[in-house]
Amino acid sequence: MDISKINKAAEILYNSRINLKKIEKLPEDCTPQSLKEAYEIQDELVNKYLKADKNNLLIGKKIGCTNKAAQIQLNINESFFGNMFSKNISKSKCTINSENYFSPFVEPEFSFIIKDELDISKAPYKPEIIYESIFAVLPSIELVDSRFKDWTAVGVKNLIADNAVHAHWIYGEEKGSLNSINFNNHSVDLLINRKLIDKGNSNNVMGNPINSLTWLINNLALSGKSLPKNSYISTGTCTPAIPIKKGDEVIADFGKLGNVSFIYK
Repeated sequence: MDISKINKAAEILYNSRINLKKIEKLPEDCTPQSLKEAYEIQDELVNKYLKADKNNLLIGKKIGCTNKAAQIQLNINESFFGNMFSKNISKSKCTINSENYFSPFVEPEFSFIIKDELDISKAPYKPEIIYESIFAVLPSIELVDSRFKDWTAVGVKNLIADNAVHAHWIYGEEKGSLNSINFNNHSVDLLINRKLIDKGNSNNVMGNPINSLTWLINNLALSGKSLPKNSYISTGTCTPAIPIKKGDEVIADFGKLGNVSFIYK
């Protein structure tokens, strides 16, 4: 796909998000036919978000569909990644304005802060090395919100182009002592309006969210990219993606790691 078609696809997705008008699909001439084209459109979409607001910064990555239940929901069988921006994050106990979104879903996720940028020439890395590269872990909730009318039917390449359907990231208190958390088996309760909706677990995320982070770092390295120091990484949902509506109070209880919550108004 030539650069003009990449720009065309990114412009359509950008306008859809800014104007809050969903699209059925991308035009045939700029629909990504490969993962490479999908990420090229995503990169151009990121450029548009950053150019539109000089105060908006790229702060990290989100990983999607690391959970089998989420893959079934979207009718795909592989994970993917997108980008997170400083203008689309909020600290726990916040209010999220529903007028800025279509029909979002919530995903409770283990997030990490990267201590130092890793040398990609030494990739692929093993999870044990990635574990040592983590500065802190945070409880978090990702809002996902597709620009496509039926995001379960468009396929993984379109979801990637749409910045991996990322919308917003809500984070809790960071914890620097990782050895107190059993990432192989750590339960997460998702509550909406104080009612338990789902019980998730860290092992739903590629068996362990460290595995998800390792997958991301190694896949970025394949295309010559790395994660800068202090990047935030949201590693994928511990439960199926759960829809929310205006007026909902959402709480993700990560046990000893703490809670993260918001009100969707």
